[in-house]
Amino acid sequence: MAERGRADGDVARARTGWRPEKLREQREAHGLTLESAGETLRAVAEAAGVTVPAANFQTLWQHEQGEVYPGPHYRRAYCLLYAMSEPELGFRNALPGEQTPMDFLPIRSGNGDRSKAVEDVLSRIAFNDVDANGRELRERILRAWSHRQAGGDLTGSPLLVIIGGYAGSGKSEFGRFLSQLTGWPVLDKDPVTRPLVEQLLIALGSDAHDRHTDLYWTKVRPLEYRCLLEAAYANLDCGISTVLTAPFIAELTDPGWMRRMANRFEARGVKVSVVWIDCDLETMREYIGFRSAARDSWKLQNWEDYAATVDIGLRPAVPHLVVDNRMGSAVSLTDQVQRMLGAVS
Repeated sequence: MAERGRADGDVARARTGWRPEKLREQREAHGLTLESAGETLRAVAEAAGVTVPAANFQTLWQHEQGEVYPGPHYRRAYCLLYAMSEPELGFRNALPGEQTPMDFLPIRSGNGDRSKAVEDVLSRIAFNDVDANGRELRERILRAWSHRQAGGDLTGSPLLVIIGGYAGSGKSEFGRFLSQLTGWPVLDKDPVTRPLVEQLLIALGSDAHDRHTDLYWTKVRPLEYRCLLEAAYANLDCGISTVLTAPFIAELTDPGWMRRMANRFEARGVKVSVVWIDCDLETMREYIGFRSAARDSWKLQNWEDYAATVDIGLRPAVPHLVVDNRMGSAVSLTDQVQRMLGAVS
């Protein structure tokens, strides 16, 4: 039976699979009071680089009583604190085929065991890595991780990893995870291009946060992506593997665009791997609302219109790896493995 609750700041609504009593059970099993659980929750979140929640005892009490459904930052922190997945903690039902127990090794495990944990999480967050593209990308990530731990230099041709998906799907989080494992720099479209895009939109007589009109799509967006790719070329020409994160909706569904890209990179001796972040609409909306970015205002204010443009079944028209982040499942796994690995330098 679905428990009743509400998202942070939202009206009460049913959450399928929510069992708030699980939080109290775990807190008590760990011997924590509400006050000490809040302190520990903040410390765990800060150490993991997750947005630190206020975590006062009143809020934790509301979570445990089912009065307030924990937002994404709280859920990630709870999963880290108790080393459990969202389904195990009663936040939601498990997805079909989802492996919920974490079974990750202690933080002080040896490098061999830690490498196995990295390989395990890479296998669990992707459901189509049986093709050559997926296997090669996973092997490159594992090699980069192993070389970093050994303090050696990684030889071989540079790799460009393009991470695409709809707004709020978890692209940036997954890009950071890959970067922390491999040491490859991340170029995220919004922080790389936003100041230029906003000023260009204003100069063209539009709103700085416009991301939905024909003006943005025809006059600004092409330049935005060109800037992002030019920055990637500069890295790759120096032999530096690079991770790009941006929606790439139009680009990755255009075989001609990808063929031109591949030819250009092959001429530079660069290999290209495409990752698509699969996500559900409810999780996207929650992530978009949580990050409170001005550029997302139109989406949130016109959610039904925006959602009608989102094709959940959309996939790139080129070989690619799919990361399953429906209901935040991949982000939860990456949080756990990063905590197990400790600070990745």
